[in-house]
Amino acid sequence: MRSVMSGALAVSLWAVSPASFAGTDTVPALKHVMIVIFENEDAGPSGQQPFFAKLAQGGAAFSDFHAEAHPSQPNYIALTSGGKQGVANDTPVNLGARNIADLIEAKGKTWKVYAEDYPGNCFTGTTSGRYARKHNPFISYTDISGDAQRCANIVNATQMATDIANGQLPDYAFYVPNLDNDAHDTNLAYADNWYSGAFGPLLTDRNFMDGMLLITTFDESTASGGNIIYASLYGDMVKPGSTYSARADHYSLLRTIEDGLSLGNLAGADSNAASIGGIWQ
Repeated sequence: MRSVMSGALAVSLWAVSPASFAGTDTVPALKHVMIVIFENEDAGPSGQQPFFAKLAQGGAAFSDFHAEAHPSQPNYIALTSGGKQGVANDTPVNLGARNIADLIEAKGKTWKVYAEDYPGNCFTGTTSGRYARKHNPFISYTDISGDAQRCANIVNATQMATDIANGQLPDYAFYVPNLDNDAHDTNLAYADNWYSGAFGPLLTDRNFMDGMLLITTFDESTASGGNIIYASLYGDMVKPGSTYSARADHYSLLRTIEDGLSLGNLAGADSNAASIGGIWQ
């Protein structure tokens, strides 16, 4: 087990004081949202990695961001449905719960999951190569997995480059790195290096960044980390170097996305969560 610093102490080493910045509390209208989610690391060490730190310092950091559960899967479900839906482990589940894809489609907007090593064709198996179903919550919602047209929105991550080039990024995207790139089977330095190589060039690509809110977070902390995890928001609408110091969690992110895309809410924990404020331009 790696030794870790407490989340609040370690984050203070790299986050900028929230008192240094003024920003609006109102979530701006968002054109695109992309979530990239990593695995099983504490806030402090994550924020000290070069690329994770760059995103936090160039956008908004969080000093008290929490996951909802251990192990992984309940957190992914919470982030996309507004509740853990009774999920308590990583065993494959089939859920009838409403989810953010339902809200997105009801508003005539688009969504897509970019999953590394995903084999396509509505695959519902537990693993394929370095892909793990437990890290792709959308395949666990039966109104998606049981509908070939809807689950066609879950694609191999290699499709993203084509979508960027063609100006076809969806309104909402959920990016699932594989078990190596998300730090699950490797380590933070490996994940940070992968993220820098894969997404670093996109930060200066207007085809990607135009109207994009890039959300980076983790599913959970280590067993000893108190479930305090790294999160950052990066984009033109974010005040660079700002810090959100109130307690926040995956439900806060979900509510912020719902407000920014004018989706309404799922009447779960997202409906009671506060949107992220004070960090917007």
